[in-house]
Amino acid sequence: MSAPLEALRRRFGGHTPGLMGARHAFAVLCPLVERPGGPHLLFEVRAAELRQGGEVCFPGGKLEPGETPEAGALRETEEELAVPASEITLLGRTDFLCSQRGFLLHPFLGLVSPAGMAAMRPSPAEVAEVFTVPLAFFQATPPEVYAYDLVPQPPEGFPYEAVGVSPDYPWSRGRVEVPVWTWQNHAIWGMTGRIVREILRGL
Repeated sequence: MSAPLEALRRRFGGHTPGLMGARHAFAVLCPLVERPGGPHLLFEVRAAELRQGGEVCFPGGKLEPGETPEAGALRETEEELAVPASEITLLGRTDFLCSQRGFLLHPFLGLVSPAGMAAMRPSPAEVAEVFTVPLAFFQATPPEVYAYDLVPQPPEGFPYEAVGVSPDYPWSRGRVEVPVWTWQNHAIWGMTGRIVREILRGL
């Protein structure tokens, strides 16, 4: 086998496919808590000093080199909430999310034990508040759904003639739906809202 073919075999043989061109990967835990009235989802409010401060999210963050998404979701949860991984039972994972900004987001469902909840100490540097919402609320309350278009804007000087198309080429457009729920003055929306909507499809 020639050297170029051997290099390709080494690079792609046994390769686990991801998102082509992705610059980063993130993982979040969608924490579930058993309550007398039924299971709740646990949410964080991001600390004001952080990027997107004040927004509602699930615990999670950027994966470290060589880290699996599962390990990253559990590590970030422990860093942000001090809930030990040993007190979380992973129930499964939803479909991942692909951001137009060039990253993958891997959500995991995890049941937090009573001992894990008792151990929870949110990090003030990352978390302003923690709250839970009954799954039954989401089941009974359709979100408000908004949508926006992703409109391609080819750069000036794009070589239409060289690639064999005209300047009025019908570039593919995209569309993103944004579900929004409101719970006790908290807006649950964006990627977090999309994950919640995906979780509901399993009920």
